Amino acid sequence: MKIGEITGVTIILVLIFLYEWPKLKKNKKKVKIAFFSLMVVNWVLAVLLIIFPEMPGPGQLIEFIYKPFKPLW
Repeated sequence: MKIGEITGVTIILVLIFLYEWPKLKKNKKKVKIAFFSLMVVNWVLAVLLIIFPEMPGPGQLIEFIYKPFKPLW
């Protein structure tokens, strides 16, 4: 079942990519690199959340980082 979910996420991201890519300016190489790398990062995060649904989210990461500073408040 996870293969179907991964395939679904991949199809959605490919559709977004195909819709947005032509709208990017032709001479903006840095913008295209940033867009492509963000799409790859989003795909990796989505696949990781499908495979490991109990993985902590970004809010828990922030709490873990700032927890040592709580006694200073």
